[in-house]
Amino acid sequence: MNLTPLQGLSSPALAERYRQGDARLRDLFGSHPSIAEDWRKRVEHLDRTEAGRIDKSRLRSVLRDFQAKLLPNEAVDRSIEALAQPGSLAVVGGQQAGLFGGALLIAYKAISVIQTARYAESMLGRKVVPVFWIAGEDHDFDEANHLYVSAVDSKPRRVRLERPEGQRHSVSRTSLTGEQWNAAVEQLSAALPDSEFKPALLDRIRSFSADAPTLTVSFARLLSEWFGPEGLVLLDADDPQLRRLEGPMFRRLIEDNEALEHALRNGEEAVIELGYSLQAPSSTNGANLFVHSEEGRLLLFREEGGFADKKKTVSYTREELLNLSEEEPELLSNNALTRPLMQEYALPVLATVLGPSEIAYWAELKPAFERFSLQLPLLIPRQSFTYLEPGVDKLLAKYGVTVEDIITRGERLKEEWLQDQDRWNLEERFDEIRAGVMGLYAPLLETLSEVEPALGELGTTNQGRVLEQIAYLEKRAADTVAKQHDVSLKQWDRMRDSLWPLDKPQERALSTLHFLNRFGPNWLKGWLEVPFDVTGGHRLASE
Repeated sequence: MNLTPLQGLSSPALAERYRQGDARLRDLFGSHPSIAEDWRKRVEHLDRTEAGRIDKSRLRSVLRDFQAKLLPNEAVDRSIEALAQPGSLAVVGGQQAGLFGGALLIAYKAISVIQTARYAESMLGRKVVPVFWIAGEDHDFDEANHLYVSAVDSKPRRVRLERPEGQRHSVSRTSLTGEQWNAAVEQLSAALPDSEFKPALLDRIRSFSADAPTLTVSFARLLSEWFGPEGLVLLDADDPQLRRLEGPMFRRLIEDNEALEHALRNGEEAVIELGYSLQAPSSTNGANLFVHSEEGRLLLFREEGGFADKKKTVSYTREELLNLSEEEPELLSNNALTRPLMQEYALPVLATVLGPSEIAYWAELKPAFERFSLQLPLLIPRQSFTYLEPGVDKLLAKYGVTVEDIITRGERLKEEWLQDQDRWNLEERFDEIRAGVMGLYAPLLETLSEVEPALGELGTTNQGRVLEQIAYLEKRAADTVAKQHDVSLKQWDRMRDSLWPLDKPQERALSTLHFLNRFGPNWLKGWLEVPFDVTGGHRLASE
C-alpha cells in the first residue's frame, strides 16, 4: 500500500489536537502514546494495581466460554491463556456489533488494536494481548442492524436486518429468527455485484447465522474469522458471566454515585475551559447506569431515596440496587461514561484504541477515573483510511481532480464540469429571455392595473405562466445536455460514491463486505501489514 496523509475529513477538534500532541491537553489525559516514558509508567501502574481487578483465572473461563460460540482458533486460545497470567497487559478497543461485520471502520479498529499490541510488545519486551470489546449491552438495534454495499451501479445500497417487535433490549439479548437472518442474507446477495469471491463469501455469512444467533454472536464470528489468526480476543460486554464478575465495580458506582456525577462535571468544566464543546455531556442526577427489565434497557436517575428511570417504569431504593449488584449484576449495564471505568476494572488495559468522537468524550473522564482510584490508560487514535479503489485513480486523472477535491466539493465540481460542456451558453440565453419577458410585461402590467386592478392581477398570473414555460424548456434543455454526457456524469458519481459515499467518510459508510466481495479475503489481511502510526491520522491508501 502507498500511504499519504489525507486532509478534508472533519473530526472533533479536541481529538485532532490530542492526536498532534498539544501540550495544553496534557492535564485532560495525563499521557500521550508518542511519549515512551508514559508507556512504562502505565505498565508500572498496572503491575501495582493488579489485585484490584477481576480475578484473571475467572476471566479466562468467561473468555473461553464466549470463544466456544465462535470459531476454534489456537492463536486466540494462546492469547486468552496469556491474559490470565500474572502481569499480563492488554490493548483494548471496542465497538457496537454491526450486521455482517458492519462498516469498514470496525475492521480498521480491530486492526489498530492488533497493531498497537504488536507495537507495545516491541517497545516493552512483554506480552501484550489484543482484545476487542463488543458493546453488546447497547440497545440501539437500528444502529447495528444494517450496512451498505455498492451495488452494480456503484450506488451504496442498504442491507437491513429487521428488528423484532417488542421492547428495546440490548443487542446481545435480542433474539432473532432463522427467517429474519435468511431475509437479510438474501438482501445482501441481491445487493452485492457478482464477483469471483461472492459465492464463498455468502456461504460463510450463511454459516455464521444458520443457528439464528444474536447479532452480537454473528458479528463476533466474522471478526473471529478475520482476525482470530492474529490472536484477537473477543469479549461481549453484556455477557452474563462477565457481568457476574463485575458486581463489585457496579457496587462502587452505586455507592459513590453522587461523587461520580460531581467528578464528571469537573471533567466537563476542564474541557469547556479549554474552549471545546462536550461530546457526551452527563445528565443532571443521572446514575450513568442502565437496568435490564421486561420493559427493555432503562437508564436510571437518582431520586430521593433511590433510583428510577424517567418514566418511573422501575424504581429501586439504594439498598435494593446495591443488592442487585451483588445478587444479579447481569441486570445492570453501563452507559458510555461508565463503560471505560468498567473496562479498567475488568482488564489490565495498557492502552485503548478510540475513534475521534470517543477521544473527545474520554477527555471528560480523568476526574471520574481518579475518584475511583483508577488511571486513564494510554489513548490510541484509531488508524483511519480512505482506500483509492483501482479505476477511481484513473477517473481522478481524467478530470484533473484530487481525492480531497471529491471529498470536499465533489458535487459542485461535477455541476461546474457539466456547465463547461454547454457550448451554447444555454443558461445565459434563458436568463436573457426571462429578463426580456419581464421587461416587456412591466409596462403592460402597469397599464392593466390602471384599467382595472383585477386585470393587473390576471396579467401577473399570465406572466408567471410564461416564465414557468421558459423554466420548463430550460430544464428540458439542461436534461438533454446532461443525457449527452451521461457516461461522464456517472464517472463523476463513481468517484463520489467510492470516496465520499452517502456524504460520509468511506470507512463510515461502506461495509467491509463491499471490499471483500470485490477484492477477496486477502484484501483485509493486507491492512495488517500497513505501517503503523501510534498517533493515528487519516491516510489515503492506494495500490
